[in-house]
Amino acid sequence: MERGPVRTDGALTVMAEAALGEIDRCDVLVVPGGPGTREVVLGDQRYVDWVRRVHPTTRWTTSVCSGSLILGAAGLLHGLDATTHWGVRKELEATGARYLPERAVEQGKVITAAGVSAGIDMALTLAARIGGEVAAQAIQLWIEYDPQPPFDSGSLAKASPEVLDFVATHLAAG
Repeated sequence: MERGPVRTDGALTVMAEAALGEIDRCDVLVVPGGPGTREVVLGDQRYVDWVRRVHPTTRWTTSVCSGSLILGAAGLLHGLDATTHWGVRKELEATGARYLPERAVEQGKVITAAGVSAGIDMALTLAARIGGEVAAQAIQLWIEYDPQPPFDSGSLAKASPEVLDFVATHLAAG
C-alpha cells in the first residue's frame, strides 16, 4: 500500500515505486491470487476500494487464481462469467459471479484466469488483444511455453478420486 520494498509470501521482494493512493488510473490491472487474497478481501477494504475506483480507467482488468475474489469483492464480477482456482469457486460465486471451470474467461474488458499456470494463458490472451496474435505467439515462443504435462490431472474434471482424496487430506488444509 505504501512506497518501498514489499515482501511476497516467499523470498521475493519487489519495489513499489508508488503508493496505491497515488495511482488513480492504469491501462492494465492484474490482481494476483495466492494465500494473501483472503486477508485482503476480509481485512483490507482499502485495496478492494482502490480496485473498484481504478477499474473504470482500465483498458483491461484481470485476475489470476484467487485474485478473482478481490474483483468479486469490489463488485466487478456480479452477473458475469468468471473463473478462479477451483478451491475458492464457492467464494467466487458468493460475490455474484457465475463460476466457469475454464482456464481463462473473458467478459468485456475483464479477464479472469484459473490457477497459476492458467495465468500464462490469460497473459498470452491479453498480449494478443493488445499487440496482436503474432506478438503473443512471439512471447509464447520466447518463454518457451509449450505445455506437455507429465500427467493429465490438472483440473477437477480430470483428477482421479485418489488424487482428489490426496488433495483433501494433504493440501487443502495448508
